[in-house]
Amino acid sequence: MTLWLDVEDLFRHALRNPRPGDIQRLCFGLYTGLVQRLGGRVRFCRRDPVGGALRAVPWEAVQQLFAGLLEPSAEPARGPAPIPPAAGRRGGLLGRFAGRLPLTVREPLIKALIAQRAAAAAQRTALRHGTLSLRAAPLLFQAPASGEGEVVRGEDIRALAGPEDVLGVLGSPWFHDDDGTFVARATAGRPMRTALLIHDLIPLLRPEWCDAGQARAFSHWFNGFAPRVDHLLAISEATARDVERWSVREGVPLRLPVRTIPIGAGFLGPPVAAAAALPMGLRPGGYALVASTIEARKNHLLAFRAWRRMAEEMAPELVPSLVFAGHIGRLVQDLLQRIGSCGHLGGKIVVVEDPTDTELAALYRGCRFTLFPSLYEGWGMPVTESLCFGKLCIASDRSSLPEAGGAFCLYIDPDNITAATGTIRRACTDDSLIAQKEAEIRDGFRPLPWRHSAEVLAAHLGLSP
Repeated sequence: MTLWLDVEDLFRHALRNPRPGDIQRLCFGLYTGLVQRLGGRVRFCRRDPVGGALRAVPWEAVQQLFAGLLEPSAEPARGPAPIPPAAGRRGGLLGRFAGRLPLTVREPLIKALIAQRAAAAAQRTALRHGTLSLRAAPLLFQAPASGEGEVVRGEDIRALAGPEDVLGVLGSPWFHDDDGTFVARATAGRPMRTALLIHDLIPLLRPEWCDAGQARAFSHWFNGFAPRVDHLLAISEATARDVERWSVREGVPLRLPVRTIPIGAGFLGPPVAAAAALPMGLRPGGYALVASTIEARKNHLLAFRAWRRMAEEMAPELVPSLVFAGHIGRLVQDLLQRIGSCGHLGGKIVVVEDPTDTELAALYRGCRFTLFPSLYEGWGMPVTESLCFGKLCIASDRSSLPEAGGAFCLYIDPDNITAATGTIRRACTDDSLIAQKEAEIRDGFRPLPWRHSAEVLAAHLGLSP
């Protein structure tokens, strides 16, 4: 019995993004744990939409692709100080011209300039990183191995799979128009069982945090594919409850109960240097860190508002810097404009866009504490990453985050800015609180190895070691 893992979404992610996101990190952790646990009984495949087939790819190709996402790009060293977004600057001919326009004209113009800047950044990213997925190409097109029983790379898995095999979809393949039909066609003649790992149902339950096209695409994919699979898995109890509620609401019966797998913790890929320098002139212990994609759902706005209030009410030396480290995502252009317009709160807010793993590890090690006020999460990897570095995380009390943080976090209501600011202020000023929480993390927190996550997943699928 073989477990086939569809990794098409990882290759597509690499074409569009310079760094792995939480889903890609989580999936690669599971892939690594499954290979360690099951060895050659785990195989990987990509989609061939032209031939309507799933084609085998070697594990080495997946490893090389992920390693490419972790490599630092050949960019100049980051400057010592934060730089406001271009549209927020006052200097320059265009800035002076915009300043003379009526507000009703100026505001749309500024938004258009920000959008153009984001588009230009996306184009640069595509040019710089778009060939990452081709780094593994030589492995995909090697000649067939001569030994008996060897897999021919790129071969249709219908020629390789047995009737008891399982096709696992662990990533985020919802960009496929008709996933269920494609999988049925690509496995025709091989009655394989299918398994789907669900990360969250945000586009279905909270579409206000997605663009309309994304919400429609996800809904079409999930409603068409999820009811057909043999095994539904979830990355948290909160997500499992959401799936079951969706089933009742939509009147769609599920074949089996939704089962939860425990999620591993810690960085993947090559070890990062312990002595890596902090970017942007930051000093150890002098900042709080929000490490996640910068998008509306992650609620960076709460952090901005809390720092704005503290900057107004406290002495400057008592307010640490606030670092936003991550890829700039959806629905945050207004927030970025605010940050630029106020001069990054006098330099108190620092944006580190698309940090490398080396930079991210240095930021975790050097921070006073981390902050994750997200409004909805399927799991919460920034929480467990913070704990792995021994750092207190002030996290939202919503969805799955209490599962991720357990007793080691301080929890806030992400809708209550006043109470949240009080908790954050205390973490900024109370050294004994930080010392107490770090001692609790050091003595009690035990990161879960990805191999254990893989063992539970394999058991749910009936795959014995």
